[in-house]
Amino acid sequence: MIFNGILFILWFAVWMLLSWPPDAKNIISGVLVSLFVTFMTSDIMHVGSAKERRAITFLGRLACLGWFIYYIFVFLWECFKANIDVAYRVIHPDLPISPGTIKVKVALKSDIGLTFLANSITLTPGTTSVDVDKEQGYLYVHMLCVKEDRGRLKIVDKFENILKRIFE
Repeated sequence: MIFNGILFILWFAVWMLLSWPPDAKNIISGVLVSLFVTFMTSDIMHVGSAKERRAITFLGRLACLGWFIYYIFVFLWECFKANIDVAYRVIHPDLPISPGTIKVKVALKSDIGLTFLANSITLTPGTTSVDVDKEQGYLYVHMLCVKEDRGRLKIVDKFENILKRIFE
């Protein structure tokens, strides 16, 4: 229950930051939306059987929340760097691109972990997740410049290591 309170405060703070300046309408809307999002995401940090979810301690869930907040900052930093890289490639006179699709081996097993990874890669400029092969453990990623990466995305490693601590 305390964990849900922390999630509510986190979502409400995000709402207030996005809808600044505060007024009565924003506060009431923020409370309602934050309650709904808390209800929908309170069990998202560890997916498994009901018995496994009950076995997770408050500190374990708090650690997952901490890793998730860290993940947001890593994701924003990687997006910033990718934006600069894509902008450079667009304004460069020789347009140094070599688009293609690569197959990346991933260790994540949970559906939600794979979904977060695939969506994070897609939201990062210059890359798009094309397909996920859960049985074989592969993620197919279309890239703006394939020859510089040699078959393994560095960004996948960064995201995957953090997502493993959150969702598995």
